[in-house]
Amino acid sequence: MDQKAYEHCLVVHKHCFTLVTDGIDFHQEAGFMTPIYLTMMWRRTEFLQHVLEMGYNFIFTDTDIMWFRDPFPQFYSDADFQIACDQYTGKPNDMNNRPNGGYMYVKSNNRSREFYKFWTTSRETYPGTNEQDVFNIIKFDPYISKIGFKVKFLDTAYFGGFCTPSRDLNLVCTMHANCCFGLDNKLYDLRLMLQDWRAFMSLPKDLKHEWIVSWRVPQKCKYSKPPKKL
Repeated sequence: MDQKAYEHCLVVHKHCFTLVTDGIDFHQEAGFMTPIYLTMMWRRTEFLQHVLEMGYNFIFTDTDIMWFRDPFPQFYSDADFQIACDQYTGKPNDMNNRPNGGYMYVKSNNRSREFYKFWTTSRETYPGTNEQDVFNIIKFDPYISKIGFKVKFLDTAYFGGFCTPSRDLNLVCTMHANCCFGLDNKLYDLRLMLQDWRAFMSLPKDLKHEWIVSWRVPQKCKYSKPPKKL
């Protein structure tokens, strides 16, 4: 989304794409629900719509998500759209799950492409709202059933976060630094989470299944608060 991030990506590998937004520079932290934050979130959603229109399936992952295992064995084979949750009810089909748009697996087909059109145009219906909150509204819309679009919500036992941590380190695939405000708070807890994972992985195989201590996180994120609106 900015030049520095693009240059860092190129250091890691060559499969990088710089997503430019005319008149906006995303090189600084975008505070939650500020105008630049909303622009960034919707720009991201529009870009993912283009990826689907090109015929590609995708996994989208926020930068503040750590991957520990291959997620594909935990994905559902019969869903068009799968999304992680801040709070998971225990039922993958329950529309009352509280999703988080930071982690999604989407298959490119006519249904998903039509849904993304509906999603991005709904921005005009709900101005000043981010893409995740709009999704939470439109997931109940009859149009979703009409186009046959199938949504599944991912279990936090495998796809956890600071809102609802994945307690069993023998199962966890990803952990998201969600329910957290402030870049410094995120970085502190992400480093702590990585330390916990390395400690777990250093255990002998037989002891891993007896591991009863889970993450030490969230710590700083637990007490973080969104910036006050001006």
